[in-house]
Amino acid sequence: MVELDRFSSYYKLKKEDSLQGLKPRLHRYLVERLEAEGVSAARAEQKTLERTTETLIEAYIQEHNLAVNRLDRTRLVRDMLDELVGYGPLEGLLKDDSVSDILVNGPDEIYVERHGRLERAGLSFVDERHVLRVLQRMLAPSGRRLDESNPMVDARLPDGSRINAIIAPLALDGPDISIRKARRERMEAADLLSMGSLNPEMLDFLRLAVEVRCNILVSGGTGAGKTTLLNVLSQFIQNDHRVILVEDAAELQLGHPHVVRLETRPPNSEGKGEVTARDIVRNILRMRPDRIVLGEVRHVEVMDLLQAMNTGHDGSMSTLHANNSSDALARLEMLAGFSGFKGSEETLRRMITTAIDLIIHVSRVAGGRRKVTSIMELLDSRDGNYVTNELYRYDPAADRYVRPSARPEGHKLAGRSIAGGML
Repeated sequence: MVELDRFSSYYKLKKEDSLQGLKPRLHRYLVERLEAEGVSAARAEQKTLERTTETLIEAYIQEHNLAVNRLDRTRLVRDMLDELVGYGPLEGLLKDDSVSDILVNGPDEIYVERHGRLERAGLSFVDERHVLRVLQRMLAPSGRRLDESNPMVDARLPDGSRINAIIAPLALDGPDISIRKARRERMEAADLLSMGSLNPEMLDFLRLAVEVRCNILVSGGTGAGKTTLLNVLSQFIQNDHRVILVEDAAELQLGHPHVVRLETRPPNSEGKGEVTARDIVRNILRMRPDRIVLGEVRHVEVMDLLQAMNTGHDGSMSTLHANNSSDALARLEMLAGFSGFKGSEETLRRMITTAIDLIIHVSRVAGGRRKVTSIMELLDSRDGNYVTNELYRYDPAADRYVRPSARPEGHKLAGRSIAGGML
């Protein structure tokens, strides 16, 4: 029985290999026949293309006398349609709502993240050329280049998903692709509550903080949920406010009726034409923004954002990569140094404390869950140190949210009031 199981597994593996080897030949055959019949895969109706593809595959199987059962024929039709008009083996994963991230490590390894956990997808590309062909199709709508002279790219797919790719000579084991999928439905505040990302009291506080125009920085690691939280916070902005959004690769889906979306531009093949986040932030100050939302503070644009927050553009928001709220402040200082800031450390810290009101830190905790682990108020800068007040914190040992300390009398946010509430 054991030997029979081994033989069955071996036969199944060899069968998969044969189908995988058949696909590139079948793909070339389909392209040639569709061109000969004047059928454009890009412009043909879906039903027409499906019928034509199924007929041609059946003819190919009969012509070459291939032993392919009905189930495998159905799979071949689906896979070939994905090759002709979709993204090959990634097409189904992009349509799967349970998948949040897709990671390709060369042609033979595809991983996905489901519910906060990484797992092998059980799919593969034929070879490196197959990966590159799919990559070029993904990048075509954005106009971004990817070749040996420009082996890294950051772009977005038509559905809003963010894609990062790196190829040879930098990637040693084949092209690497990282896709952060966009949600089909916008995340709502109630969704954060149902997932336990924060509690109702914290949500009410953040709603009021946005409405009274606090300047907010959302910090956290990669994949911690910074963008998701920023999307939810944007839903609390008053409808009569004009929001200007700046991103490197557009992925935010702000729940607001009046949003001006701007995107940076990389240099062309001659190294010219680059438009940086700093260029855009400087320009939007002339565009009458009520609120400025910077997708992420990455580099020298930090000084322009701080100055905007300090000169009447209250209610601005951004995200920042950091391990915790204190590290976020240290990283702001480091980025300011990159921008060529010439003042003293005390002057810079005073500028940061007057610009930023709240730092919200998000993290992944055990089991892949995403939590708002800290809401910290930035009060002042005294004797070269930041004066902070942590308003809410997640306690992992007890798996609950706590309020570490009472708010001091006369704190920075006291007195900011709106109809229906006061901080």
